[in-house]
Amino acid sequence: MTAAYLDPRTGQTFALDQPRWCGPGLAPLLLTALPGIGRGAIDTATRSLWRYRAAFPMRIENPITMGEGCTPLIARSILGANVHLKCEWFMPTGSFKDRGASVMLSLLRAQGITDVLEDSSGNGGAAVSAYAAAGGMHATIMAPDSTSPAKTVQMRAHGAAVELIPGNRQATSDAAVERSESVFYASHNWHPFFLHGTKTLAYELWEDLGFTAPDNIITPCGAGSNVLGCEIGFSELLRAGQIDRMPRIFAAQPANCGPIAAAFMAGRDTLMPGVVSPTIAEGTAIAQPIRLREVLGALRETDGGAVQLTEAEIARATLDLAAMGIYVEPTSAQALAALEKLLASGAITPDQTTVLVLTGSGLKATPRIAELLGVVL
Repeated sequence: MTAAYLDPRTGQTFALDQPRWCGPGLAPLLLTALPGIGRGAIDTATRSLWRYRAAFPMRIENPITMGEGCTPLIARSILGANVHLKCEWFMPTGSFKDRGASVMLSLLRAQGITDVLEDSSGNGGAAVSAYAAAGGMHATIMAPDSTSPAKTVQMRAHGAAVELIPGNRQATSDAAVERSESVFYASHNWHPFFLHGTKTLAYELWEDLGFTAPDNIITPCGAGSNVLGCEIGFSELLRAGQIDRMPRIFAAQPANCGPIAAAFMAGRDTLMPGVVSPTIAEGTAIAQPIRLREVLGALRETDGGAVQLTEAEIARATLDLAAMGIYVEPTSAQALAALEKLLASGAITPDQTTVLVLTGSGLKATPRIAELLGVVL
């Protein structure tokens, strides 16, 4: 089965031999469905997500890798429920974005791309900067001028050219699209290769859980790369006959900026009107997700759902996890806050196998967490 770029809204396909990040009229692209792999195709000698390289759309002999993936899965009883914490911050740059960056940049380099542009509120830019450096590529990162210095310093340390853009997150995205006319736009939000990095989370959970699928996955959600990655990965496993059902996928978003959750709860496929406010869960503050329709489809087709969370709920979950020894940024802690609501509503039950995807290290949000603790830095 030959992979191709796919515009899911028109069905139009494009060959992979020419690098592209969007379709005509700025249409967001996916890839055509891949067959998936079984356990016999796992490269067990490789201790990284590249153990699943047989599931990728292109053959890559020398990937850009620093051991990303193979993150811990910790079993805990939380609120009386059987919970597994997937510690995605155990990555070279401290966030799950390394999955997508490793695969995206490896495939782009194989297509002849050496100079890339990315826009990011932090973790995506840090990941692209690091993997570009590791792969001998040059990266330019556009970030909102409000981005945490802990993240922009990391980008600069890796040698990326960092440009801080005034205004909100959308202003940065708009500036990057405009710049894409002169440098290839390797966006973690736009490029489908990135999703084929995040799909390895599904393969890894399948392997972690004894080659079975969990009942539920709860993940923080901004643009939806983990939602779509899990949907793509588990769909491939289902197609390959490795699992007999899809896990239910739940998206956790801040009420201050939760367009996917708002549309899901309203039964809509389009953005809902509303006021966007600052949130401590800055990694999910995406007011206009480009794949809104596809993310909503993944939530609905897996019989999952979406949860909106107050700033107080996110803050409490951050400190509750820290009290368990789990130090993550507030963005990640939304998974725990959502678990509490989903259990209370009966949407999930304590006896089910539920995975909380914890996406980024608390070290990336030191000023935010200091505020929650009342500590003056």
